[in-house]
Amino acid sequence: MTGTTWTSETTGAGAYAQVNGLNMYYETHGSGRPLILLHGGLGSGEMFGPIMPTLADHHQVIAVDLQGHGRTADIDRPIRNTLMADDIAALIDHLGLDKPDVVGYSLGGGVALMTAVKYPQKVRRLVAASIYLRPDAVDPALRAQQGQVNADAAEFMKDTPMYELYQRVAPRPEDFPRLLNKIGQAMAEDFDHTEDVRGLQVPTLLVSADADMAPPSHMVEAFKLLDGGLRDGGWMGEGRPKGGHALAILPGLTHYNLFSSPLFAAVTLAFLDQED
Repeated sequence: MTGTTWTSETTGAGAYAQVNGLNMYYETHGSGRPLILLHGGLGSGEMFGPIMPTLADHHQVIAVDLQGHGRTADIDRPIRNTLMADDIAALIDHLGLDKPDVVGYSLGGGVALMTAVKYPQKVRRLVAASIYLRPDAVDPALRAQQGQVNADAAEFMKDTPMYELYQRVAPRPEDFPRLLNKIGQAMAEDFDHTEDVRGLQVPTLLVSADADMAPPSHMVEAFKLLDGGLRDGGWMGEGRPKGGHALAILPGLTHYNLFSSPLFAAVTLAFLDQED
């Protein structure tokens, strides 16, 4: 991960919105039907820099910095997908958006998922990348590493793109250890999104790298909850999932480069630009 620079070559219009006690930063790129874009843990909207021009050629992209990330300062509450979903719903109202698409990766994928679960009337289509239903989907060795994420790890992360980005853009760069503590606490919590996924009411694209944190078989399991992968799709698509859902396993990628891949941009746009 140290070889990846998390920065954007495109310049968007940055602004802040007061939502749920947060001074939330977001940048707007391009024009067209609105797309809310949510980054991964310890990142910011700048993670999507390499694919931002492609997305912004087709949509008005609103790249959000989630609680405690990027240019959005932390507040006194846990970092939790359900709470940050409330922030995104409030931002949609604040901006007066009419059912934007919501696209999220990793932590942002979980927030995007919960936004669609809790506020289906506010979301047109959902793209959730590099998420998993339960912690046991992840290799036990990786889970053990996640369990070691806390403030003490800050010193060892100074050569990572996460640390460099935070120091460059955060309102309080000294809060990086605090962010690590909160991310570590979030990853230590048990969860099961099985029923959340099964009950999705908006067309959803699940995306995974073929070498992601969870194996492709796990994303296939999630797709089955959406009536996917259970039968032949048929000549006219009559056997495809009833809710308009889809699955993409992207070749040659990992959890750590999917978000900046042209393949991710391509499958996202292909899904979002379908007619309802």
